[in-house]
Amino acid sequence: MAIHDKVPHVWSANELAVIREVTERCWAHIERVGAQAEMQISEARFRAFAQAMPNHAWTATPDGQLDWFNDKVYEYSGAERGDLDGEKWASLVHPDDLENAASRWGAALAAGETYETEFRIRRVDGRYRWHIVRALPLRDGAGKVTIWTGTNTDIEEQKLTAEALEYLNHTLEQRVEERTQERDRLWTLAEDLLARADYEGKLSAVNPAWTKILGWSEQELLTNPYADIIHPDDIETVVAALTRMGETGQPTRFENRILGKDGMWRPIGWTVSPEPDGANFIAIGRDLTEDKTREEELSLAHEALRQAQKMEAVGQLTGGIAHDFNNLLAGIAGSLELIAARLANGRTEGLDRYIDGAQSSTRRAAALTQRLLAFSRRQTLDPKPTDINRLTSGMEELIRRTVGPAIEIEVVGAGGLWLTNVDQPQLESALLNLAINARDAMPEGGRITIETANKWLDQRAARDREVPPGQYVSLCVTDTGTGMTPQIISRAFDPFFTTKPLGQGTGLGLSMIHGFVRQSGGQVRVYSEIGIGTTMCLYLPRFVGEMEVAEVTEEERVAEPGHGETVLIIDDEFLVRMLMADVVEEAGYRVVEAHDGPSGLKILQSDARVDLLITDVGLPGGMNGRQVADAARATRPNLKVLFVTGYAENAVVGNGHLDPGMQVLTKPFEMTVLAARVNELITGVK
Repeated sequence: MAIHDKVPHVWSANELAVIREVTERCWAHIERVGAQAEMQISEARFRAFAQAMPNHAWTATPDGQLDWFNDKVYEYSGAERGDLDGEKWASLVHPDDLENAASRWGAALAAGETYETEFRIRRVDGRYRWHIVRALPLRDGAGKVTIWTGTNTDIEEQKLTAEALEYLNHTLEQRVEERTQERDRLWTLAEDLLARADYEGKLSAVNPAWTKILGWSEQELLTNPYADIIHPDDIETVVAALTRMGETGQPTRFENRILGKDGMWRPIGWTVSPEPDGANFIAIGRDLTEDKTREEELSLAHEALRQAQKMEAVGQLTGGIAHDFNNLLAGIAGSLELIAARLANGRTEGLDRYIDGAQSSTRRAAALTQRLLAFSRRQTLDPKPTDINRLTSGMEELIRRTVGPAIEIEVVGAGGLWLTNVDQPQLESALLNLAINARDAMPEGGRITIETANKWLDQRAARDREVPPGQYVSLCVTDTGTGMTPQIISRAFDPFFTTKPLGQGTGLGLSMIHGFVRQSGGQVRVYSEIGIGTTMCLYLPRFVGEMEVAEVTEEERVAEPGHGETVLIIDDEFLVRMLMADVVEEAGYRVVEAHDGPSGLKILQSDARVDLLITDVGLPGGMNGRQVADAARATRPNLKVLFVTGYAENAVVGNGHLDPGMQVLTKPFEMTVLAARVNELITGVK
């Protein structure tokens, strides 16, 4: 390498000028490219942001040609893309607003200033809604407009509200300014009470309706505190309402009684609204006298209708009872007549047929009365802690035999099922009855599902089932039968109502179940769909405790003979009293009889020995059986008592909770059961 190659080059002025020019051009190119890229990024960001906006968004070229709209515009208008570009957007503007909108848009373009106006824009359904339309010019570094960005904001509700408020403010201002002049037509002719008042208790303006309805003159109303004409019992309500309105600033409603000049109190329904000054409010009052009268008349009409329906049900009930009992009485009376005739002729053969017939009719009559008492919730129940899973399992075979082979039976018992306190024979009867009804709803065969479950009913669920909130055990019977219409469901529990053919149903089954479950503290609910099936659910309260050990029934127990103990029998029915006396005497006891409460109590208050009192609950003479027993125990605290009754009135026998040494026997009963009860009470051995 030559030595001169190592000498640095010295740039001339011309070379430096060329380099500088090239460099500046390069940088200018780089800046233009960067600016374009940045603008593209900014535009992309803007459009992404605009698409996310809840309002309409759009852009226009510097000369005012609209060239882009976000999806909200197309969704609102129903237009397709391209339909609104350029000046086509004008097709959405209300014809009455188009000239003003275009004029302002032209002025904004010419001045390069912000565009803002209001006009109506057509919606896809053809309706126009008010919008506020704004557009801003975006400029480059040299101040030149490069793009316009705009938005349309729906102000229809604000527009209407503003117009309404403007009207109301105008009206109020006019009323204040022209207080001494003639009221406007609405103020003058309104039948409601209109007033302006303050929270201190003064009225500052009232309309003529006050005088028309209440009789007070305007002068009297404006010079006296309005509390003077409010009923004293309603003052607290009014103060509370006005205080609440003053604190919240929101309108409120209430009712009170306002004194008329004639001395009569009139019910008024008020709507009061606060004024912005915080010191006054506007009140509108409507006279409710006629409304209250109509409500009372309507209530009376409803009560009359309920009474008529009740009497219709009673008539239906009475007719059904008369029909069934006449049949039963005919069998009993006919049997006794033939027995008497044969005995008179000295013929004793075949008497057992008539005796059996009379006893069978008697048992059927007893079953009928039990159904009626169950319907009316007046039967005597013997509730015991019960495992419904065990009960249904024990009845499964009986139900299968009863419904027949065409019906499939499925029993679904819930695990860990709670106990419930219920009369087991009544529940068994109810379950069998439901299964038979389900079978009858499936003439072509089907499936019956018997299901148990634990139910915790909250306030809402309990209200729907008309029971107190708490824990319940449900027993549901579901069929796949024909189902029931809402009309049939509404009458399902009516006595003697049945959809079965004549002679195939008494119409007392479901009413008996309903009464029994209600008396047990539960409820029955029906769920049914035509063509799908029906579900009957019994809801029974949960019992917390242990199950009792099964005892020997009275029918299985043989009563030991007595040893001359004294039994006082009180009953106003001579035949019933005679029969009971004969049975008790044959059982080895001495019997004393009384026909009413006072005569029986006289014996009990004497020194006579009485080991057991047997008394009917319903007695003549002003004292029922429970009153006699309570009075007797005042002097004979250990007296044993057996109540005998056609039904056990809850109030009389203590709601099913009798004192120790007291029992109840429901008529009609078998005489062997009476003898067993007497022996049990006297000896204390069950």
